[in-house]
Amino acid sequence: MKKILVIEDNDEVRDNIAEILELSNYDVITAPNGKIGTEIAIEQMPDLIICDIMMPVLDGYGVVYLLNQHPKANSIPFIFLTAKSEKSDFRKGMELGADDYITKPFEGVDLLKAVEMRLNKAETIKQQLAASNHNPDGDQLSNFLDNVKSVSHIPLLSDEREVYSYKKKQQIYAEDQRPKAVYYIKSGKVKTFKSNDDGKELITNILGKGDFLGYTYVLENIVYKENAEVLEDAEIMTIPKEDFLVLMSADMQVARQFISLITHNVLEKEESLLNIAYNSLRKKVAFQLVVMLEKFKSESGDTKEIRLSRDNLAQATGIATESLIRTLSDFKAEKLIDIKGGSIIILNESKLRNLPY
Repeated sequence: MKKILVIEDNDEVRDNIAEILELSNYDVITAPNGKIGTEIAIEQMPDLIICDIMMPVLDGYGVVYLLNQHPKANSIPFIFLTAKSEKSDFRKGMELGADDYITKPFEGVDLLKAVEMRLNKAETIKQQLAASNHNPDGDQLSNFLDNVKSVSHIPLLSDEREVYSYKKKQQIYAEDQRPKAVYYIKSGKVKTFKSNDDGKELITNILGKGDFLGYTYVLENIVYKENAEVLEDAEIMTIPKEDFLVLMSADMQVARQFISLITHNVLEKEESLLNIAYNSLRKKVAFQLVVMLEKFKSESGDTKEIRLSRDNLAQATGIATESLIRTLSDFKAEKLIDIKGGSIIILNESKLRNLPY
């Protein structure tokens, strides 16, 4: 039975809400003001909070602000109950972290619909996070994508959005440009890279189907610090900057999950930089092969095949192409990999992961 906390200073309204929820088989706890409500929320950790805005001692804005500072309570779905309908009040509540509004007076069915939607959304996010934790090497961006499509107010991905076809080597954006959109890869591969004055490239990331691209620069409101170019013919959906920012500001639970994905990507990049800086040539190549295998394993199926040019694989590894080719030949002789045309087949993933030198 789901537990719902109702914070409301009006006795009649509070009792009415509690009765409606209890008749719908919810476990209801109540509080007459924001201070008591905050204490109960932290102590009992309800599944959802319904809170009035205008209250003595501590108003609803103060409640949601305090709960957002608490590491466990900040993910509880939060619905504001208010007699106000001015846009400024709605905007302030969303900025602080509210998930929804119910405007007084309300019908019982409207209350129940809002509660059911928020609880379903919270359960979906919980399942997505559990699946991600169970499979930490899985496609976390795909998990986020599924979650957004199923529970978000705002259609991040929609049939109405523009989808463009890009050819191999076509540029998506360039260093020092101002970001105008976030990109979603529907098919194909894309690389991000930096170039020095001599034109030598270092690939910073290789992305494929289901990946988002360019979101960090939109969130930070800074110019691109790298270039993005298509590796193989791709279909890419454009999500306008304004739409993306609205989603991040209006839906706190989805925003929190997106932040966790950014953190995951940062950790991946740190690991990659440590590999480039400290590992031997053999371990650098082995590390990059395993990374590429994990990233595109949905394409390779049971064959564990990596389809990437030697030049691009070398740039992603941070070594010369000649050094990569020589090392791949050694791995083939040791029966760690096989090479068929432009593809690399991983034969012994375990040994690649645990090379002694």
